[in-house]
Amino acid sequence: MPLEIVTVPCLSDNYAFLAHDPKSGETALVDAPEAGPILAELRARGWQLSHVLLTHHHWDHVDGLPAILEQYPAQVVGAAADAHRLPPLDKQVSEGDQFQIGGEPVQVMDVSGHTVGHVAYYLPQSHAVFTADSLMALGCGRLFEGDAAQMWTSLSKLAALPDDTLVCSGHEYTQSNGRFAMTVDPENENLKQRVAEIDKSRADGDPTVPSLLALEKATNPFLRAGDPTIQTHLGMEGADPVAVFAEIRGRKDRF
Repeated sequence: MPLEIVTVPCLSDNYAFLAHDPKSGETALVDAPEAGPILAELRARGWQLSHVLLTHHHWDHVDGLPAILEQYPAQVVGAAADAHRLPPLDKQVSEGDQFQIGGEPVQVMDVSGHTVGHVAYYLPQSHAVFTADSLMALGCGRLFEGDAAQMWTSLSKLAALPDDTLVCSGHEYTQSNGRFAMTVDPENENLKQRVAEIDKSRADGDPTVPSLLALEKATNPFLRAGDPTIQTHLGMEGADPVAVFAEIRGRKDRF
């Protein structure tokens, strides 16, 4: 059976995720922006936290961890390459490593770009990937440490996962990402429909995360740097997708 995945809103626009195995009772938390909402969700569901999976070291993904560990002595997992900047880790992981949550394999992917040492966690049986600030709903993380080639490699790796993969990303930025996407991919009918649906969801107070990878591939401009339509719109026909991605990312930074 796939794990039960719950989205937990935190801070002003962050998301954490709980992944629960009913059979074993094991529950993993992905990132810890703040303790209160996460602890409340665990209590409400009667779940015992067994693992914490950290994606990267930024404060809005780790600051809630100490208070959570005071109540749940969970195993903390994070990237070996980022261990010097993360809270103390019980398990250090790298690209290609695999471990288990409730008997389900969890595959580690290096998705550096936003930061160097950023990892994603892919659960093939649950058809879910936890991407935090690498691949985001209609966007990708700003390149604080990596470069465009590094991020394009990371996004291409994520885009190669099955289309029915649920992308569990770290922020509610989708509405503003959609407004930007329309400036570089204005004739995309799938994008137009998605933007309208996002506006309705946000007006109703509903989250837009997680999202399906197939939808991201059809509408997210940061995955579509090789698309001739976007290249033509940018005046970059036939250009290296890395260069096109860099142009899109630069435009978003100035948007």
